[in-house]
Amino acid sequence: MKHWFKDQHFRSLLKNSGYLAASRAVAAVGAMATLAFAARGLGVTAFGLLILIHSYIQAASGLTKFNSWQMVVRYGSPALERGDVDTFRRAARFAVGLDLTSGVITMIGAMALLPLVAPWFGIPDHLLDNAILYCLLLPTLGSAAASGVLRALDRFDLVSWQGTITPNLRALLTFFAWWYEAGFVVFLLIWFVTDLIGDLVQWGMAWAELRRRDLRGSLWPSLSAAGLDGGWQFAASTNLTASLSTAWGPLARLLVGGLVSPAAAGLYRVASSLADAAQRPSDFLNKAFYPEVMRLDPASKTAWNLMVRATLLGTAMGLPMMVGIALIGKFVLLHLFGPEFVGAYGVLVVLLGAPLIAMLSFPLPAMLHSVGRTNVPLLGGLVGVIAYLGSIFPLVDHFGLIGAGLGFLIGRAAMVAVMALALAGEHKRLRRSG
Repeated sequence: MKHWFKDQHFRSLLKNSGYLAASRAVAAVGAMATLAFAARGLGVTAFGLLILIHSYIQAASGLTKFNSWQMVVRYGSPALERGDVDTFRRAARFAVGLDLTSGVITMIGAMALLPLVAPWFGIPDHLLDNAILYCLLLPTLGSAAASGVLRALDRFDLVSWQGTITPNLRALLTFFAWWYEAGFVVFLLIWFVTDLIGDLVQWGMAWAELRRRDLRGSLWPSLSAAGLDGGWQFAASTNLTASLSTAWGPLARLLVGGLVSPAAAGLYRVASSLADAAQRPSDFLNKAFYPEVMRLDPASKTAWNLMVRATLLGTAMGLPMMVGIALIGKFVLLHLFGPEFVGAYGVLVVLLGAPLIAMLSFPLPAMLHSVGRTNVPLLGGLVGVIAYLGSIFPLVDHFGLIGAGLGFLIGRAAMVAVMALALAGEHKRLRRSG
């Protein structure tokens, strides 16, 4: 393994993922404390309603956002490497324009649609006004251009620090809400304010870094993709891919709330949060891997070696965490969240299959983008969502909450299978042409 560290791209991956790992560890503690204080302060049913309202705007954002950070990294990072500042500015401005436009349209649509769909997801009438006001968060929630700017400028230290703000501030305020026995609206307001502050801080960081590097004007919004080869096509592809990926998080919780109960949605949220802890290494490695592999020639061995090494590193870090969570999960649920939440253990064990899938597959979308197959993650997401929606209803009917977890795994496995087969084909093609 010593020769791995001679690869500057692997060293860069380690450095940037190290920043993200540190922030994720701190953020994970804050997020878990937040859930624990909210669960104990509200009880399982009210906690589930809080999760459903927050999941609604996350789903609305996910269904319309463009994952614009990928736009900045894809076009902006190579441009900066060759000293082409104008192309970087065009990419950043286009990403900002997409974020603002989609955010405002989504907010209006989500507000109008909520009274119609709320009964499907278990959101009661007396919380409709609060939920509609909560949609005001949407213009900033789905915005990722600022994150893309910081990644393209290799400021993963700022990205990592910003990632700790929302969960830790939320944990502090939720503690006081629990201590003083605050009501449901106070907890909902805490979620709103902390999300907003975290988003605004990220924009402030991006603006300050651009100013420091004399790249002013990069954040003026624009909907022109001039000078960005295939810019609108790439934006549409990432938008559709992001829309499909929404099924794996907030939409899943909404479905559980509608198919089972708000209390079940709360249990599912707690279980998925614990399972996600084992996926953290894959998540932060993926965020560092994407810009790194975009700088490489996909026909070279360097890119493929980096993929293999990143996969092995993510698995080595995540697998012990996955086993540990399975062993102590029931103890954590009982003593951290309370006796009402021990019922989440069954679905927790099932959902631990998701981190394993992620460990083995997280480099696939970035590698497919690097070889020009940007449509494959979209196709994989479509196949995965069809498999998920086709299985969750009968599985929930037969197995309840555990069935929701099984449906989740079936969908993820189908999505990964499509991408893995396509990338294997691209690897053979490049080897033959090389």
